[in-house]
This record gives sequence, structure tokens and C-alpha cells, in this order.
Amino acid sequence: VCQCRREGAELECGGPPPLSRQDGSRAGRERKKTVSFSSSLSEKKISSAADCIHSMVEGSELKKVRTNSRVYQRYYLLDAGLQALCWEPSKKESDKARISLASIREVRTGRNTETFRTSGVYEQISEDCAFSIIYGELYESLDLVANSAEVANIWVTGLRYLKQYGKHALDMLASSQDSLRHVWLEQLFSSAADSDGHEDVDEGIRLQSAVSLIQSVNPGVNGGKVEHRFKELQRVRERMCGNERVTKQEFIEVFHDFCTRPEIYFLLVQFSSNKEFLDTKDLMRFLEAEQGMAQVSEETSLKLIQSHEPSEEGRQQGYLSLDGFTSYLTSSECHLFEREHGIVCQDMSQPLSHYYINSSHNTYLIEDQFRGPSDISGYIRALKMGCRCVEVDVWDGPDEEPVVCTGHSLSPPLAWRCVLEAIGKYAFVASEYPLIVCIENHCSHQQQKVMWQHLMRILGERIHTDPPDGGESYLPSPDALRHRILLKGKKLGSGSDVEDGEVSEEDEGAEMCQRLKSNPPQLPPKRFQLLKELSDLVTLCCSIRFTDFQTSSEKQKSWELCSFHETLALRLASESPGDFVNHNKHFLSRVYPSPMRIDSSNMNPQDLWKCGCQIVSMNFQTAGLMMDLNTAWFRQNGSCGYVLRPAIMRQEVSYFSADTRDTVPGVSPQLLHVKVISGQNLPKPRGSGAKGNVVDPYVYVEIHGIPADCTERRTRTVTQNGDNPIFDESFEFQINLPELAMVRFVVLDDDFIGDEFIGQYTIPLECLQPGYRHVPLQSLTGEELPHAKLFVHVALTNRRGGGKPHKRGLSVRKARKGRDYTALRDLGVRAVDDVFKMAAPQLREATDLRENMQNSVAVFRELCGVSVVANLMQCVLALGSRVSGPDGVPLILFDLRDQYPTLEPQGPLPDVLRRVVSTYDMMVQASRAVIELSDGIHDKILHIQTMAMEFHEKLQSLAAKEGLKGRKVSRALESFSWNITILKGQADLLKHAKAEVQENMKQVHDAALTGNLTKECAGVRRVRSQTRRGQDDRPT
Repeated sequence: VCQCRREGAELECGGPPPLSRQDGSRAGRERKKTVSFSSSLSEKKISSAADCIHSMVEGSELKKVRTNSRVYQRYYLLDAGLQALCWEPSKKESDKARISLASIREVRTGRNTETFRTSGVYEQISEDCAFSIIYGELYESLDLVANSAEVANIWVTGLRYLKQYGKHALDMLASSQDSLRHVWLEQLFSSAADSDGHEDVDEGIRLQSAVSLIQSVNPGVNGGKVEHRFKELQRVRERMCGNERVTKQEFIEVFHDFCTRPEIYFLLVQFSSNKEFLDTKDLMRFLEAEQGMAQVSEETSLKLIQSHEPSEEGRQQGYLSLDGFTSYLTSSECHLFEREHGIVCQDMSQPLSHYYINSSHNTYLIEDQFRGPSDISGYIRALKMGCRCVEVDVWDGPDEEPVVCTGHSLSPPLAWRCVLEAIGKYAFVASEYPLIVCIENHCSHQQQKVMWQHLMRILGERIHTDPPDGGESYLPSPDALRHRILLKGKKLGSGSDVEDGEVSEEDEGAEMCQRLKSNPPQLPPKRFQLLKELSDLVTLCCSIRFTDFQTSSEKQKSWELCSFHETLALRLASESPGDFVNHNKHFLSRVYPSPMRIDSSNMNPQDLWKCGCQIVSMNFQTAGLMMDLNTAWFRQNGSCGYVLRPAIMRQEVSYFSADTRDTVPGVSPQLLHVKVISGQNLPKPRGSGAKGNVVDPYVYVEIHGIPADCTERRTRTVTQNGDNPIFDESFEFQINLPELAMVRFVVLDDDFIGDEFIGQYTIPLECLQPGYRHVPLQSLTGEELPHAKLFVHVALTNRRGGGKPHKRGLSVRKARKGRDYTALRDLGVRAVDDVFKMAAPQLREATDLRENMQNSVAVFRELCGVSVVANLMQCVLALGSRVSGPDGVPLILFDLRDQYPTLEPQGPLPDVLRRVVSTYDMMVQASRAVIELSDGIHDKILHIQTMAMEFHEKLQSLAAKEGLKGRKVSRALESFSWNITILKGQADLLKHAKAEVQENMKQVHDAALTGNLTKECAGVRRVRSQTRRGQDDRPT
């Protein structure tokens, strides 16, 4: 676990010591130490530019970062006339320790100047607390770090407002008092007064009506807390305690307290052209640049405003107020889960062995394995959750009726007939894809006949009975087996055409009992007589005993399936991870929990998924981390119970080791950026009473996947605030195999006795929607917690070279000499090695093309002063704020007539803008090279791969001719798979690089139009990206 960042981390400082108060205001320096029960910056929540400017006039302690890595702590404030930024103490004369607001060119968030990037204290500085003021003719920068993200947001918001309105700022602030919110709340209050039957609004409304009004806007708020706040206000204002009516002023003030989210206000003002609301163009820019939405128009924005803006005036004028913006961000449209994954969205025509299958263990149990009760509800619940593999242990029962139970335990039995009726009724309620019923048959010959009769009567034609095609090396697809039930069990040998026969018995329960004994003897499996009619119903899932991978590769048929208990499967995953993956390309593997798990605890399914095991049987009745992972994983394909495995696990010839702790050959790693902004309505952990109703929450962000990806980070604890705790902390994770990664958010209550669980949400990486999103928290048992959410920002970017983040400055571009090229391996077979050697120059050229392009984009991004998660649309939009000359005319403009937009100076440029233009030109050149050369290199690499694959079938005989024996032959085969994987992977990466360039150029084109940075050109129109989903494309 990586250490979380602590507020007020020690830095080398000049000036006075750090302050105890978090915001570092002057009031904090003069006030005596008191106990605060509020986690917010002040008693009043920030929700307007006036609030920010008032705070800036009071001033704050900020740390100034210099190019020599020195950090000086100073007190910064606005002068009373709002004309300059001043600081103290300073060695400069007082008239020089100031920056005129008129000279400010840009206010930049994050550690995004060269001073920050090259500073030795870069890693100690929080991205969310840092900001820079770019000023003067030479574009100098004042680089500052606040004590909290909220203080940084106040300064950024206030300075941008003053920069925009200049000397008219005071007039704008005065006129903004009649805001959309204020007018709307007055109308809301008047309507409530009318409903109360009072014509005179001044008399107020009933207390309960006021509480209900606030809960209608913020349903998660505690009514008791709202009522208490109203009464508190009335006591402060010395009103009669017996008066149960609420005045308009009291209502607006309490509404502001409970329904204002400062973090959403700070987000709104980043995009608002007037700092109070979003118009259609502002909203359009937010949807495109931040939310990754394509095909956005002003009409799209207007439609969204009509849906979410509560004020009639806002809807009429096309304005989205803070309350409307909050409504949009908390709606299903801004859910973290990508809605297209809510329906079946994967290719369902691949062989059955290419999918993970949602599977249940001892489905009839609803508690532990040994004494727990059995119930039909176990099957109903599992099938409704999309489970596609259920288990049935059948034993002789009374009155010649077979029963279902764990034969060697104390759990009560269920009637076989009733179990089949439940399966028949619910088999295809949640999914149309095939259901596997694992039958562990312990019945006598006579009761097997009854078993068969019930199967035919209840499930009948839905059972798949067509014999497998002996010539097929793969199973049919889920698509071909829709609405079919596959029985998994023992099958008689091919010689038993007429007679019943003897087979070995599967008995997981007996294994459990053996394990519970101190020295269990290793007994051979029992044998029993199997009814031929039952044998004939087993077609595509015939149970066989596993010997070793070599035997399986030589003798096992595609329709034969091995079951592994957890301990054996994990040992094979550890000792032979590559062999296990290759085995599962052709054959189904079922893994069931260790017999020692008599409490029905669950194994970690990802330990087996990473080896390609398709059927990992889970105890659905046991909630917790492992079931969270299982449930979330199968949500990514419409919860249909089938998820396509990563491509590298399906390809006939590919190299993948399940225990890899490094990058995966042929797969491009990604960087996941997660900012945990805030929480809402976090409940007290169930059963916890030590601290009363107080909650001290913190958040873990966990990554689950292959060993190289597994990690976790945590935020700081926010004390005594479960209503709207602000975390404002950012984390970065490298994901080496994105297709197998999951992200889990866990919220805990910090307690000295032991931290307690509040809620969690788990999601596959592939299902993440980028941008600002709300995460609905779930309880331990998987139910959604009412109104409990996290607010986060998520971005996925390509992995970049260049060392640690603070060394990614403009002077640290990775030269070709120092570039790492993916190496092919020698097999020791001359004919094959000669073919692979032909690929070396192509692979180098492909790597150079990709990395030159990606590095040039990274350098351009840095000069634009945006964070590493920003796309090119955000880069160009950021440029728009600093390219204006003295007369307001842009100094540089884009010419959009060509496929590659050109950036043209409109006159003499300062040095910083000349660098922007030259860097942009280099980026376009590198992008053009990818477009023009990638197809040819791509085809050459694939041609060499095809030539190499011609040796695949005869590789062992060629190795023998070269004199290779034993382990050297195995290494040659492994190296062959490695090389084929590298060739395929590099070809794919080049293809993706071309698509990335096309997307980049479209983003530049559209951003130039949105930011009014284009030359007047006839016929130029917006070019919509096809790689991002538009609002109208989303499934309903």
C-alpha cells in the first residue's frame, strides 16, 4: 500500500512556520486554538465568485516554489481595490511585492509549469493544491501551493473572475446577487407558502414544509439535521421558540448550507464564461472536453438544460445553474459505469472456451457447507444474478425420489424434482445464453431412472443432446447454444452403445470430510453404475480426471472438462502458468473452492481468471470482496453470465504468463488517473455505536488484476463528516493488462478500535466512463446504499516514457539512442530465426513512429500548461486563454483547410508562443509520418508473422534436426510464441497509433472552432470524432 499524502507535508521553507488552521487565513493566525466540528473551509460554503474574492481579500498562507527547488511560505492577499495581488513578508519593497491583476495572462491549475516539473520537491506537492499565475510580457510564472485543494480552488476561481471582468468586476459581483438560484428559491418558497394556505409570504412556511422542500432537492440529507439547523438559526436570531414557521431568509440560508456542493461550483466556474452559470456553449465545451462525449451541439446542451435546470428562467434562456449542474452530475448520465456495457456488447460467436462463465458452487446452500440449510432460493437468486453454471449433488432419497444435498454434511435435502422446476423456471430469465448444470451423481441405478424421467419431463427439449463433432477442436459458441441447457457429468465410454456401464464417481463432499480428518488416507475414486440414458444427456461438458497438461494436449477432446479444487489449481497456476493458459484455449476448466472452506468463504476468482480458467465456482451466499469482484466482472457484458477473455488468452499462438509482474508482451499498458473528489451521504457503519452518529471516512482505491497491476492507494481521513466530505486527492496507476483489470472503491470509517466498512463499488476497467462521475456505493451484501455516492474524476492515458513525472519536462525527451525496443528471442532453429530477424528493422521503425508521435504530443501538452490526463481538445482550449494580444486579437490562429490543421502566427510572437508554434509543428510532422508510413510497416510485420507461422506445425521436428533436446525444445517453442505475440502486438499498436492521430487531429479541429481560434475559411465545419460515443448513440 502506498503512503497517502498528508496535509501540510514538510517542505524546505523560508518565512514563518506553518499554521495550524487548514486554510491558512489571517483569522486563523490571530484566533485562539479551538475545537472545530466542521470539516469545511469556513462556516459558509463557497458557491459564488463573491465568496472567493471575499476570502482572497482576507488572504491565505501559500507556499511559493522557486526554480532552485526552494519553497518560501508567504501570506498572499488581494488589495482592497481588487487591483493587485500582494504578499508578505518580502525582501522586496512593498510596491514590488505585488502583481498587477491587469498583467495576469493565465491562471493555471496543477503542477503544470516548467518550474514545478523540474523542481526537486515535485513529488511532495499535491497536484490538487498547486496553481500558477502567468503574468507580464515575458510570461513569468508565480508557482504556488495551497494547504488544501479548496483554498487552491478559491484562488484560481477568484483570479480568473477578476482577470475576465477587470475593473468591472465589482459591478458584476453586485449584479450577480439576483442569481438564477435566488430567484428560483424565492419562487419555490412562495409556492410552498401557497400550499400552506398563507397568502402573506412574510409569515413564512411550516417547518416541516421547509424540511421537505430541501429533501426534495437533496433526498439524501437527514431531515433531523435540517430541522435542527432551522431551530438553531431561530435561536441565534432570538425568535420565539414556539414559532414553528420558517422565513424566506432562513429557508434560503439553510438551503445553501445543505444543497451547495463547493466542489461542483469550482468545476462549474472552470467552464462558465461568466462564472455563475453555464450557457449552451459552455456546457458543450464541458461535455466534449471533459466527459468525452461526441456529436455534441448547442441543441444537445439545450436538451440537457431542459432536463436538469430547476429554474424556469434558466430553462427559457438556456442557462444551467449550480443546482441544474449538480442535478446533471448526479444523474444516471454521469454514472461511472458505461451504459453500453449494460447490454450484451461483446462478440458471442467465439468458442465456449473463450469466455469466463459466471458459476456457482453448491448452489442449493444458503449458509455454510457443513451445517447450513439448503433452499430452492439459492438457485433462484443465482440465476437471477446471471449465473450460467449451477451445481446439483444428487443422492438417493426416501420414497424412491432423489434428493439434492451435500451428502457428507448435516445440511437438509431438497427434492430433485423441485430443484429442476426452479432451474426450468428461471434458467433464462436473466440471460438467453447456455446454462451449465453440473450434476454430481451419487444415486443408485433405480433412482437414476427417476432422475432421468424428471430431467426429460421438466427440462426436456431445452437439454442439448446433439453428440459433439469428433473433428471439431473447439466447442460451439454461446450464440449457437442460446436457450440450451448443458449437463455436465460423467459419460460412458464410446464402446457402451447399449448397456449401462461403470464410471468413477465425483464426490467433492467426501473430499471435504477427508480433509477434516487429521491424517486422511488417499483413497482411489469410487466407481458406480451409470444409466446409459443419463450418459446420453451429457454432450459438451463431459467430466474427466486431470492428469497433467501434456496428457491433456495429446488426448483430451474439446468437449471434455476437468474440475480442479482450488489448491491444485493455484499450484498449477504457480508452477506452470503458461501451460495453464494454453490448456484453457481449447478446454473448459472448472475450479471449485477448497474443501477446507467449510464456512463457505470464497477464493479470489482473479487468481484463476488470469490463467484463463473459465468456470470459477463461487459461494454466492457469502458476501465480501471476492463476490464483489465476481459480480462486477460479469456486469460488463449485460450481466449475461459470459465475458470474452483477453485476446492474448484466446490466440492459438501467443505468449502470456499468468504470474507476470511486468508489462505484457504485445499489450500497451495504460495509465489510470483517479481523483477522489468528495463523498455524499455516507452512512454510519451498521452495528457501530462507539462514536454515536459521527463518521470519519476515508477511501481506498484498489486495482485488481494480474500481479503486476495489483495495488491500492488511500485518501486522508476527513473527520466528523459523512454528509459531504471533501477528499480532493489524485492517484495514478499503471495497468499492464487492461482487459483483466478491475477498480474497487472502498469507503471506511476511521476508528481507533478498528476501521469499519461503509460501502464499496467495483467496476471492470473496460467499463469506466472518463470524466467527472458519481459512484453509487453498495453495502456488504451488494445492495445499493440510498443516496450514498463518491464523486470522482477518471482518465485513461497511454503510458509515457521519460522516467518519473517531475523529469518529464521539456528537456527530458527520450532520444532514439536511449529508447527501449522490444526484442525478439532466438529459438536456436536457423530457418525460423532468419525469418524473425527480418522483422527487427520494421519493429524499430514502428516503435520510433509511435513514440515520436506520442512524445511530441506530450511536449505540446506541457507547453499548453495542462495536466498529463488532458487530451488535445483540452490543450487547444487552454491555449485560447493566453494567445490574445493587447487589443484582444489572437496572436495565433489555426488554418483548418488541410487534413492537418496548421498553427499560424498573426504577427510578432513572444518567445513562449513561438515555442508553442514550433512544438505544434513537430507534433504535426510526427503525426503525418504515422498516417503516411504506418500501413506499409503494419503489412510488412504481418507478412513476416504469416511466414513464421508456416513453421508452427513442424517446429518440433525442425528443433530435433538442429539437435535441440528436452528443455531446449520447450524453450524454443516458448520463444516462438513470444515472437509471434510481439509481432501481432506491435502491428496492433501501430494500427492504434494511426487511429490516435486521426482522433487527435479531429480534436484540434473541433477545439479550434469551439475556442474561436480559426482563420476565416469558407466551408470549414466541425469534424465529429467517431471513436467516442455520442449522446444519441447510447443504449437506453
